[in-house]
Amino acid sequence: MPITVDVGGVSNGELVETVFGYFDHIDRRFSTYRADSEIMAINRGDVPVVGWSGEMNEVLALAWRTKDETDGYFDIRKPDGSLDPSGIVKGWAIRNAAAIVQRAGIRDFFIEAGGDVQSCGKNASGHDWSVGIRNPFNADEIVKIVCPRGRGVATSGTYVRGQHIYNPNGIGSPIQDIVSLTVIGADVLEADRFATAAFAMGRDGIFFIEQTPGLEGYLIDANAAPHRQPGSEPSACNDQDHRPIPRSADDVQADPLLSDGADRRGVRSRLRQAGAT
Repeated sequence: MPITVDVGGVSNGELVETVFGYFDHIDRRFSTYRADSEIMAINRGDVPVVGWSGEMNEVLALAWRTKDETDGYFDIRKPDGSLDPSGIVKGWAIRNAAAIVQRAGIRDFFIEAGGDVQSCGKNASGHDWSVGIRNPFNADEIVKIVCPRGRGVATSGTYVRGQHIYNPNGIGSPIQDIVSLTVIGADVLEADRFATAAFAMGRDGIFFIEQTPGLEGYLIDANAAPHRQPGSEPSACNDQDHRPIPRSADDVQADPLLSDGADRRGVRSRLRQAGAT
């Protein structure tokens, strides 16, 4: 999973390495792709409940709460009975990584992991951080640019990883009417957990976002039509929609508004690209 840590021009390699070390730790505990992770041991029945880590209990408690708050559309229990907290742990981990940076006295930063973003303050150029929402039908196009201004951004979709999000109320029926749903929330954890749930709702997900205080949403359906909730957009930037992603380092230097992907060591620029979970 690509990770970007940008501390707004401050040279602090030790802090950046601490943040990457934290993400490595979280991967070892929660990855469903590692046979030696805690979550996989739990799914095999190798660890009794009393032996679960504090971090595991915290994430699972958040997952059960989110299930209640979304009428069951957020559910980490897969049809085979195993647990997969991927739909919430990334936002939780990014929020915690942001807290590590803030405790170090840094007030201007940008952290992105797998397309989910938490930023704060300004970038090295003194501008608001901005996040681009990729066109799921054209990887070279940004269809929307938002300026979170301290809030979190998360995108759920099927255009990168295929059908990996399911409607727990309609098991066996793939979600085909929408392909991407981006949510902006109070922080990246709020954005992440509700983006996953709203995507599972299909077209109705944007209405759920509209009815949930503190959230903004931007949906792209299977016909490539964009849908956003009516009303104001606190995270709107200036008129920067529908700008292409540059395809070379020279393009990035020529246009500081845009960045092509996420360098694991934190390329500094005003834009990072939002991917899909």
